[in-house]
Amino acid sequence: MQPLTISIIQTSLVWENKAANLAMLLQKIKAIPQGTELVVLPEMFSTGFSMQPERLAEKMDGDTVTWMKNIAAEQKIIITGSTIIEAENNYYNRLLWMMPNGQYGYYDKRHLFGFAKENDHYTAGNKRLITQVKGWKINMQVCYDLRFPVWARQAANNAGEPEFDMIIYVANWPERRSHAWKTLLTARAIENQCYVIGVNRTGTDGNNIYHSGDSMIIDPLGETLYHKADAEDIFTITLQKEALEEVRRRFPFLKDGDAFDIKM
Repeated sequence: MQPLTISIIQTSLVWENKAANLAMLLQKIKAIPQGTELVVLPEMFSTGFSMQPERLAEKMDGDTVTWMKNIAAEQKIIITGSTIIEAENNYYNRLLWMMPNGQYGYYDKRHLFGFAKENDHYTAGNKRLITQVKGWKINMQVCYDLRFPVWARQAANNAGEPEFDMIIYVANWPERRSHAWKTLLTARAIENQCYVIGVNRTGTDGNNIYHSGDSMIIDPLGETLYHKADAEDIFTITLQKEALEEVRRRFPFLKDGDAFDIKM
């Protein structure tokens, strides 16, 4: 049960300008104090939430993934966030979990935001990514996934142990629906008895949509440990596994949950 130090970057993004965004994020990451083990970036951190994958997508050996590999190795951190990837003749809103040794996991966004016609341009993923670091199991999700609780729902294994200890959502979530964002992040933490981290962008995008940030870190009881609106920010926190396990001991609600399967 080791503590985990996480830094989240809430930032404005330069619309569809990969070079500018990667240069900006590099400076922000380098400014994070030593000791951070995981850095979380927003959804589509190199472009903003663009529906132009034909022009902006990269292969897995492209500039953005290479940038992530280099930063993770140089700073000795895990770095995560989503970017636009082309693979097998499809486009994906792909979250990457990049480790310092160059190994990575990825998650292709399952729930595509039809309201913005994301489903017309991207292919949906069909499996979750639950990764591990220092004994923590982390369920990785992207933006609109937040509205679908079954996709994030905790399911105990045969030993009665929860699947994960934390959910991370990376997002480009508009300010006009920020109440839903904050409410659903809190609900996911309470119902799954886990920490929830939501990292959102700030600023106005190329479609003149304003994003207030409202990034949050919420504990397993639904209490807010961090919240920031309408400003860029870098925040670092160290989470203790003992606090999580104490909540689960005191309130063993997960054992009373419903068994279910998700059919694709």
